[in-house]
Amino acid sequence: MNLRDMEYVVTVADLKNFSQAAELCHVSQPTLSNQIKKMEEFLGVQLFERSNRRVMLTEIGEQIVQHARRVLREVENIHEIAEHAHDPLSGTFRLGAFPTLSTYLFPTIAPGVKETLPKLKLVLVEDKTAQLIELLLRGQLDAALLALPVYDDQLVSQKLFDDPFYLAAPKGHPLAKQKKITQAALNGEKLLLLDEGHCLRDQALDVCQAIGLGEDQDFRATGLETLRQMVKAGMGITLMPGIARRQDDEGIAYIPFATPAPSRTIGLVWRKTSARMKVMEKLIGMMKHP
Repeated sequence: MNLRDMEYVVTVADLKNFSQAAELCHVSQPTLSNQIKKMEEFLGVQLFERSNRRVMLTEIGEQIVQHARRVLREVENIHEIAEHAHDPLSGTFRLGAFPTLSTYLFPTIAPGVKETLPKLKLVLVEDKTAQLIELLLRGQLDAALLALPVYDDQLVSQKLFDDPFYLAAPKGHPLAKQKKITQAALNGEKLLLLDEGHCLRDQALDVCQAIGLGEDQDFRATGLETLRQMVKAGMGITLMPGIARRQDDEGIAYIPFATPAPSRTIGLVWRKTSARMKVMEKLIGMMKHP
């Protein structure tokens, strides 16, 4: 059993397909299949359930793949340490963020990185929070911009800023005349929210629970810009992160909340074992005040 065999097993586990895994690993399918079979014989266990329609990890295969990922990640860390010892601010850096943040923050980060860190190739990845955490743990991301706190003993984080929520209401809505929104003013109101799986939905539901708001069950948006357009069309009200506000947004009023105002805390999250701390420090300095 060697590192290459581990890479084959992990790739098949990720793709659930032997032919796609072989292509990604730049080997023939028979070669990949044969090496995995040899690994199973060496270990004396079956790693995959195979059929014409699907490939599934066995229970013991799940456990072995988890350990193989850690081994491969540590090997990658060794290479990174050696590579960046010469120039820690060069190479490729993969940064993730969830959609209700990436849309507004990535365009401001990229130019700054290009100017401040000219030798660094920044790869930006947009995905939902759960997927970003999984990519971090697999070593497929170097860091991610997430809403804090993040609970995982393999990860560490640094707070960057608080992003306050505003009530977004159509200009003709009675609440649009308010200079600040109080809890009493929202009693009985229902919010338009994002679909399941978006962290902003979970954050908004927490606010709803705290201040007595309900959810409009007849509509769920797949993205924040859809929510914005629904509010503009007069279909309801929603919570809008401060970073997503548009000062010149015709048809929508963004009303701040009275103290204590609800907000989300945005931070940079990375693995404890990361060898990219010099880059992390630069990014933290650039993003403290978006």
